[in-house]
Amino acid sequence: MKKFDKERVLLAVAGPVIALAVAFALSAIVLLASGKNPVEPFALMFEQATFSDVQVLIVNQASMYYIAALAVAIGFRMNLFNIGVDGQYQLGAIMAAVVGAHMNLPAVLQIPLLLLTAVFTGAFWAGIAGVLKVTRGVSEVVATIMLNAIATSLIVYMWKPDVFGVKIGNNSTTGEMYESGWVPGIDMGEAGEIYGLVVLAALLGIGYWIVLNRTRFGFDLRASGASTTAAAASGVDPKRMVLTAMLISGGLAGLAGLPILLGDSHTYNLNFPTGIGFLGIGIALLGRNSPVGIAFAALLWAWLDKASPELDFYGYDKEIAVIMQGLIVLSVVVSYEAVREWGLRRQQRRVGAELAAGHVLGADNNSPKEVAGR
Repeated sequence: MKKFDKERVLLAVAGPVIALAVAFALSAIVLLASGKNPVEPFALMFEQATFSDVQVLIVNQASMYYIAALAVAIGFRMNLFNIGVDGQYQLGAIMAAVVGAHMNLPAVLQIPLLLLTAVFTGAFWAGIAGVLKVTRGVSEVVATIMLNAIATSLIVYMWKPDVFGVKIGNNSTTGEMYESGWVPGIDMGEAGEIYGLVVLAALLGIGYWIVLNRTRFGFDLRASGASTTAAAASGVDPKRMVLTAMLISGGLAGLAGLPILLGDSHTYNLNFPTGIGFLGIGIALLGRNSPVGIAFAALLWAWLDKASPELDFYGYDKEIAVIMQGLIVLSVVVSYEAVREWGLRRQQRRVGAELAAGHVLGADNNSPKEVAGR
């Protein structure tokens, strides 16, 4: 049993390690082909990670990536591809910003109200795709892609001055939120502040693990994702699980933008970060849908984002970080499949060896003396 656990850990770690090694090697080749030093850019980015102010930026950025990746991972566990996390998180953020700018309750009520606003907005938007899938068989990939486009149009509409928008120069914004909705950060001195909702991101990761691995609902979710037929035979309603998974995924996605909204910007404007939902897909893949793995992947992605601007000062294009992110995603798909096949072959050989040993042992037990005695 102990040997099996070690092998399982090895298989779990091998995929990400191989993917990262391949991505770094391919990125070095790209740099070499362009006449650049293939090592110095990575050394510069690693050096940036040693500075306390950059570390704070990395943790803050990783908190948003982490929540978005958890939202994607919930769908993956159900064998659903919620590619609409980006639209869900943006709508959740802008709705929370609008509510926060027009309602001024005590902080003990205001902050939960904003969190619930984001959750219900994201869940509602994802629920549309869920309803279409269970009632009409529409692919959640197609539905969520279209909903992303609609979400962008809705945000532009909400920015209009006669709706919820406030025009400040060339920037469209929802107006500054009341201070009762601001979440205080963790003061790190001269390094800056870590977003207060980093704590929420950690709690969501813990809750994700508990629900999936220690509850009946989590078992039903994983069983439905593995085989809807087998799940239905055991009394689980696959359609209900699909809809529930999409609602939970959307609810989590709605929270992805709140660390920066409640901890820093306090408004939703043209400078609000976009694309976090799409990055969450790669992070969930690299983290293998594990809360711990996703945490390391989110930190890696954030490091690539926050350390790469330094490359401009040394004559390197900071887009090398984007190239690395793309290569990591491609490498993950290939390496995980290769590791899975390798693990499967090892398991088949081990089972074959055990069966052969059992057959020989059985033949040895049938000695002539025993046979005569029968």
